Amino acid sequence: MFMILLAAIIGVVVYGLIIQVLKFRSQKFYKKAFESKFVNIFYGTQTGTAQRFALKLEKALADLHIACKTHSLDDFGFEDNYGEMIGNGTAIFIISTYSDGNAPVNSKWFYKWINETSNDFRIQKCMLKGLQYAVFGLGDSAYTSNYNKVGKNVDKWLHKLGATRIYPFGEGNEHASHSLHGSQEKDFHAWMVVITDVLVALLKKREWSMEKVGDLEKKSRLSIEDLDESDDAPEELPDDLVDVEDVADTVYQQMSNSNKINGVAVKAITKKKNLKEMITPELRKNLSKQGYRLVGSHSGVKLCRWTKSMLRGRGGCYKHTFYGIESHRCMETTPSLACANKCVFCWRHHTNPVGTEWKWKQDPPQLIVEEAIASHYDMIKQFKGVPGVQPKRFSEGFSIQHCALSLVGEPILYPEINELIELVHEKGISSFLVTNAQFPDAIRDLLPVTQLYVSVDAATPESLKKIDRPLFNDYWPRFIQSLKSLSSKGQRTVYRLTIVKSWNNEEIESYAKLVSLGNPDFIEVKGVTYCGNSSSSDGLTLRNVPWHEEVLYFVGLLAELLPGYEIACEHEHSNCVLIANTKFKQSNGNWKTWINYTRFHELFQQYKETGQTFEAHEYSDVTPKWAIYGSEERGFDPCETRWKRKQKVSHGC
Repeated sequence: MFMILLAAIIGVVVYGLIIQVLKFRSQKFYKKAFESKFVNIFYGTQTGTAQRFALKLEKALADLHIACKTHSLDDFGFEDNYGEMIGNGTAIFIISTYSDGNAPVNSKWFYKWINETSNDFRIQKCMLKGLQYAVFGLGDSAYTSNYNKVGKNVDKWLHKLGATRIYPFGEGNEHASHSLHGSQEKDFHAWMVVITDVLVALLKKREWSMEKVGDLEKKSRLSIEDLDESDDAPEELPDDLVDVEDVADTVYQQMSNSNKINGVAVKAITKKKNLKEMITPELRKNLSKQGYRLVGSHSGVKLCRWTKSMLRGRGGCYKHTFYGIESHRCMETTPSLACANKCVFCWRHHTNPVGTEWKWKQDPPQLIVEEAIASHYDMIKQFKGVPGVQPKRFSEGFSIQHCALSLVGEPILYPEINELIELVHEKGISSFLVTNAQFPDAIRDLLPVTQLYVSVDAATPESLKKIDRPLFNDYWPRFIQSLKSLSSKGQRTVYRLTIVKSWNNEEIESYAKLVSLGNPDFIEVKGVTYCGNSSSSDGLTLRNVPWHEEVLYFVGLLAELLPGYEIACEHEHSNCVLIANTKFKQSNGNWKTWINYTRFHELFQQYKETGQTFEAHEYSDVTPKWAIYGSEERGFDPCETRWKRKQKVSHGC
C-alpha cells in the first residue's frame, strides 16, 4: 500500500515537471517565433510627431517580444529593397499630411514612387502580394479637402499593388474638437492598442479575421482612460507670472439659469442644442496651464506681460509709445479662441481651435464682458504685495481703460461682436481689435472701434500660404477684399506687418502695392517673436527673428515706396516701428499718433444716438517727443524705470 502511494506521488511530481518543461518550452517557442517575424515601422514626418508615434509603437511591440525596427521613409529604398520588406512580411506606416495635401519632406520620394508604381500599367499588381500592412495617418480636419490625404493614398496604393491590409486606415486628427478620441495623441493610442493585438494574433496563428476588430476597438476605447498626456501638455508658466485658477464655470452656469446679468435679459446661451462647446476639457486644461482664464465656452482673458511691467513702473508696450494707452489698465481678451489661420509664429502653438465659420455653442456678449473683466481684476489682485509693484499703479489697475481684442483667435468670428463692442464702449473702455483678413464682410459690418487692425503677414499668395497657413481655399481673394473693406472705415485703421527674416522681408514692393488697397492710417512693422520650437512652428527658429536695426532697414525701404507716409515712432524694446500717414503730421512737424480716448467715447455715443459717422483725425492727440522716431529714448517713456536683466538704469521723470 505504501509503495503504491509513493509511486502515485512520484507520478504526480513527474507529470508536473513535464507540464512545466512543456510550458517553458512553449513560451520559448513563442518568444522565438515572435522574434523570427520582423515588423518594419516606417514614418513620414514634417514636425516629428509621426516619428514619436513610430517609436512608441516600436517600444510596445518590443515589450511583447516582437522584433521590429523603425525607419524614416527617406532611409529606405523601396524600389531596391521592397523584396526584403515582403520577405519580412509585415510593415506599419505612420505618415502625416503636410501643407496643401503634400507628403512630408522625408517622404516625398517614397510617396512619388508608390504613386507612380501603383499606376504604372507595366508593373504587375501583385508586386506586393506577400506584404501585410496597416497605415496610420496624421492630419487636421480643418483642412477639409486635404485631410489625411497622404495616409489615405498610401493605404490605397499599397492595396492596389497587392498588399494585404491587416487593419483599416487609422486617422489622427490634430483638430481636437473633431478628433474621435479628443486629441491626435489619443487617436493614435487607441489605434496602437488594436494594431498590437492584431500583430500578436498574426504572429501566433498566422491568421486574422477582420470580424475581431470590433472587440479590439472596444478595448482601445477603455485604454484611453489610462493615457497620460502630460508630456504633450504645454509647459507651465512660472507661478509668479500666472494664475491658472478657472472661475468661469460656476458663474456661467448661474447666469445661464437666471438668463439675466445685472438685471438685464440676455439672449439664449445656445441657439442649437446639438452644438458642441468650443473649449473641450483637454483644451481647457492646456490653456489653463498657459495662464488663460477661460470665460464661458469660447472666450478667454490673459494678463499681458506689459501690464505686469507697467504695474512695476518698468515701461509699457508699443501701444503706450505709439498711441498713449496705459498698459497697466489694459485688458487682453478675445470672444473667440478659434481662428481661420494656423500661423507659423502663433504664440500659443495652435492649442486653440480652428474653423472657417461659427459652429459652436454661443455665449451672450454680456457674459463675456462681465466675466472677462472679473477675471482680469482677479489676476491683478495676485500682484498685491509683489516686490516692485507701485501702489498707485496697482490701484489704477482696477479701472480698465483699454481692451485689446487680440489675445488669440479671430474676434470677428464671434457672431455678436458688434454687441460686445457696444458693451465695452459703454464702460468707457477703448477697443483695439485685430483681425486676420479672412472675413471681409465682418470687417465691412463692424461698428466703429477705437483702432482696427488687419494682420498683413505676407504680400504674395505663396508667402501668405506658407506663413499664415489659412484654412480657406480662397484665402487670397478674402485677404484682398478684407484690405479693401478696411479703406471704407472712417476710424483709425492699421496694417500690422510681422517680419519673418528670410521668409517675407524681401517682398517690399509687393507690400507697398497692398497699402494702396486699404489706405491705412498706420502701418506697424514688428519683428517676429520666437516662441520656442513646436510642431506648429514649421521650422521657424531664432535665425528668422530680425534685429531691430534690420526691421528699421526694412521700414526705411518700405516708407520710400509709400507716398504720403513717413516713419513716425519706434519702440526698440518690442522691436516695433510705426509708419504713419502724413495727415497725422502737423505743419510744425509734430505728430498726432496718440489717441484722445475721452473724445472717442463722445464721438461713439454721438454715432449711436444719431448715426453720424466720425473720422480718425477727430480723436487724435499729440505724440510726445520721447516717442518720436529718432529720439534718444527710442520709444521708452522717461517716466518709467528701464529694467535690463538684473541691472536697472533709472532715467528719471
